[in-house]
Amino acid sequence: MNAFRLKKYAGAVFSLLTVLVAGWFLVGYTSKAPAVRPNIIYIYADDLGYAELGCYGQQKIRTPHLDQIAREGIRFTQHYTSMPVCAPARCMLLTGRHGGHSYIRGNYEMGGFADSLEGGQMPLYPGAFTIGRMLQQSGYRTACIGKWGLGMANTTGSPNEQGFDYFYGYLDQKQAHNFYPTHLWENGKPVPLNNPVMDVHRRLTPETATPEAFAYYRGKDYAIDKMAQKAQAFVRENKNRPFFLYLPFTVPHVSLQAPEAAVQAYVGKFNDQAYLGQRGYASTPYPRATYAAMITYMDKQIGALMQLLKELKLDDNTIVMFSSDNGTTFNGGVEAAYFKSVGNLRGLKMDVYEGGIREPMIARWPGKITAGKITDHVSVQYDLLATLAELVGYQKPFVTDGISFLPTLLGQSAKQKKHAYIYWEYPEKGGQLAIRMGNWKAVKTDVRKNRNDPWELYDLSKDESETTNLAASHPDLLKQFDAIVAREHVPAHINDWEIINPKTTVLTKQ
Repeated sequence: MNAFRLKKYAGAVFSLLTVLVAGWFLVGYTSKAPAVRPNIIYIYADDLGYAELGCYGQQKIRTPHLDQIAREGIRFTQHYTSMPVCAPARCMLLTGRHGGHSYIRGNYEMGGFADSLEGGQMPLYPGAFTIGRMLQQSGYRTACIGKWGLGMANTTGSPNEQGFDYFYGYLDQKQAHNFYPTHLWENGKPVPLNNPVMDVHRRLTPETATPEAFAYYRGKDYAIDKMAQKAQAFVRENKNRPFFLYLPFTVPHVSLQAPEAAVQAYVGKFNDQAYLGQRGYASTPYPRATYAAMITYMDKQIGALMQLLKELKLDDNTIVMFSSDNGTTFNGGVEAAYFKSVGNLRGLKMDVYEGGIREPMIARWPGKITAGKITDHVSVQYDLLATLAELVGYQKPFVTDGISFLPTLLGQSAKQKKHAYIYWEYPEKGGQLAIRMGNWKAVKTDVRKNRNDPWELYDLSKDESETTNLAASHPDLLKQFDAIVAREHVPAHINDWEIINPKTTVLTKQ
């Protein structure tokens, strides 16, 4: 960990927060807390595309337990991530800010891939108001089990310093490229696993692609098993008090790695050709079968967790939600086109087109959420903070860009507020902007190269695939989008993320 760099960026937050308060929407829910506070489980997949669950039309990959959650609850058809890559999406989910206001706006990497260089990503600033912190203040026992990506154990971004009583999993996203790591982290300490050291980015050649060479990428302790076990243990330990379990699984993010039995269940079904690491990450003789197996394996663990809730008689008082941080990836041997992973949507991970940001979202709460419901309410993951605040009756004021979608969950559509627009400001892949306003979707790419390039404009009600650019016919709308950017953008605290005013001076502590 580079201490100088941490000190430099941690200090910037104080002046940044002063600026952000002026731009954020102040919210305070004064409703009384429910008589019986529900348990909350939020499951977050990693790089799972919009159409990779059976309930969203997937034909090749089996997801029976998630499909059952959808049948017994509600399915959202127009739900979005806050950002099309890992760390900022997670930050915005937990803090309720969008890309123009968030402290973390990109995957700012620290350290390297080797265990000795493990450094994580840019850490959250001290005392950030997160969902975990809000629920702690509301009397909940909180846990994050899975991938964090917002700071190492010895930084201000440690999950134990950001509202979570318990943490188990990967702190560093780069370590999460390997599903058979040498260790995972538990409450600030590394816990060894029974796996050898391996370089999952080591490539094979046709000459070296032997069964023994492929076996190099397999270990004994599969990280998803360990996470699932810890999740069940947390539920058992807290069955007599309200709990919040944030479960950010690392499936199906590459590397393509899964237990042999899970892979064999799909071998022979997809006309697989060996993947030798030519687009990064681990090699595998069955990339399609392994990808499908990873998703089905996660689904199996979710099914076991749902069964545990029933066994402990917690089922009726637990709301379970499931979504993903961004669209399907484009590398590591994943074939999004083969699986029709994003349906007919345009773009993949790292794109602000629909395929990169529209996500599956299902929720189940027996007796509270009507079974079999489908909603087209337009929502975004930075709404979750406001939603859970309303759910638990949180009474203190806080700042957020989100709007609670609790009325939609509970079938109270007349009470559901709607976004005037949803805003994305993504500093990577050349710099990108997107705004959804009603059915209109405006997009800019390569913003770093030319901030004044024209908008692309799509009517999602008629053109969900974003194929027909209507910008030339609606100059009045384009002016509105320009005004939204001017209103919603607050300067980033590092110039690496500043795409609107790239010559802006980096904010420093006053």
